Amino acid sequence: MKNGIAASRGIGIGSICRIIEHDLSFDAKMVTDTAAEKARFHKAIDEFVKDTNAKAEDIRRLIGEKEAEILLGHAVMISDPAMSGEMDKMIDSGQCAESALTAVCDMFIGMFSQLDDDMMRQRVSDIADVKVSILKILLGIEDVDISKVAPGTVLVCKDLTPSMTSQIVKENVTGIITEVGGKTSHSAILARALEIPAVLSVPGIVDEVKDKDTAIVDGTEGIVFINPEGDVLSKYMLKREEYIKRQAELDKFIGKETVNADGTKLELFCNIGTPKDAKKAIECDGEGIGLFRSEFLFMDNTHLPTEEEQFEAYKEAVETMGGKTVIIRTLDIGGDKDIPYLGLEKEENPFLGYRAVRYCLGNIDVYKTQLRAIVRASAFGKVKIMVPLVTTVSEVRSVKELVSEIKVELRAEGKAFDNDIEVGCMIETASASLIADLLAKEADFFSIGTNDLTQYTMSVDRGNSKVAYLYSTFQPSVLRSIQHIIKCGKEAGIPVGMCGEAAADPLMIPLLMSFGLDEYSVNPVLVLTARCIISKWSKEEADALTAKVMALNSEEEILAVLKEAVKE
Repeated sequence: MKNGIAASRGIGIGSICRIIEHDLSFDAKMVTDTAAEKARFHKAIDEFVKDTNAKAEDIRRLIGEKEAEILLGHAVMISDPAMSGEMDKMIDSGQCAESALTAVCDMFIGMFSQLDDDMMRQRVSDIADVKVSILKILLGIEDVDISKVAPGTVLVCKDLTPSMTSQIVKENVTGIITEVGGKTSHSAILARALEIPAVLSVPGIVDEVKDKDTAIVDGTEGIVFINPEGDVLSKYMLKREEYIKRQAELDKFIGKETVNADGTKLELFCNIGTPKDAKKAIECDGEGIGLFRSEFLFMDNTHLPTEEEQFEAYKEAVETMGGKTVIIRTLDIGGDKDIPYLGLEKEENPFLGYRAVRYCLGNIDVYKTQLRAIVRASAFGKVKIMVPLVTTVSEVRSVKELVSEIKVELRAEGKAFDNDIEVGCMIETASASLIADLLAKEADFFSIGTNDLTQYTMSVDRGNSKVAYLYSTFQPSVLRSIQHIIKCGKEAGIPVGMCGEAAADPLMIPLLMSFGLDEYSVNPVLVLTARCIISKWSKEEADALTAKVMALNSEEEILAVLKEAVKE
């Protein structure tokens, strides 16, 4: 048995196919015809961009817009003059294209590797993927065609890159095992979107196994078995059948209200990144949008999107939802999201720096353009405005004042809008949690962002493997914070939702029910799973479990109790 990170739920059993890294060594020769070498280099870049865009389109069609953005980012990256321009300079000095590509990519990899945050670590993986892909083109190396693997295959590789993922035929791949990656890595995001069981960060697994070995991938517990004994194989085959049966039973929840075992109605919304994702939310039976990540409109652009461009995007999502609530999070950049054309200064600790609402209130023209577009879109459905990374009451007041100014302007211009549009805030910092009672008097609603709330509460970089063991929503401090936030919201009479990954966690759901959470916002593919789990818990049962859990003093004890009580 080998342990790794449980990245995508489910149990996969099959025959191993290793994705071996190619020998990418080359002769670092000097060139004299630099113009011809640059032409060869840019031909390779053009081929890479064309291939990447095609793969992104496959991912968009098969998985979704947000996942396609991951791959499109690679094409944008290599087109950035900060990278390709430096490579051109090296070729002008006589370096061959392979040497220039490798030197510049390795420089950026080394630079980002020294910055201890999740976004920078993911950038390292992205740059490495770009470097390898273009090197293969320059060296004339063809990849193994993952789309041709046989049904029942378990892919084993160092890292599941976005370019690999685009080739996966879901029906043929029963499991994924990698040597690197975490729960928030691109490989984990893509595996979950494909609904393929995955265990990541299993040290040395590529060299320890052989093609055709039998593997069990337990993506729920983060466990891998290679060539298991007969009794272990039988046990997991039974577990897999039970899991598949449970998934099939979810169909009976299509079109049903989200109610607990007492019949109490709750709201089950979806998280989306683009207007087109709203269609996925409808297809998956979501009851609204609890988080529209508006920054993707900015990141998928070479210029600041105009008010009209933003208005049309928000309007499309709102109309797609047909009157159901759409909560639009205002621009959340900085930290793990950089937008080159905005000229953000590099910061030593961007997660504690000039990001989200701090940037927006410091760039009123940019923010006001977005808010005008959102308020105008409210004329076409139920729209709410959500402010990210709130740490003070004054930030919420400032946004509300801007919205009030915009209403006056739009009214004078004869433009329609919902005069009662609500302004709420994400509670995702320790500061916001501690003053949740004060914020509840200003905000129209709360939405808890558990990913950042956990990171900030535990003072842990979730991408740093040395401290990743501390990153858990089930830490007593995080659970107490969530309970306190919901209590403050309820006492003030405002609804409280959750748009972090914890909202769909079967271990967390009974606690959230007991705490009094009103709205659960999840990945669209998890809507039916969450609805099913909610239906199995009564308030009395959830309260009894919560009382037991909140008396414990360690994550280990809490998880043990919750796993014993889980209803799936």
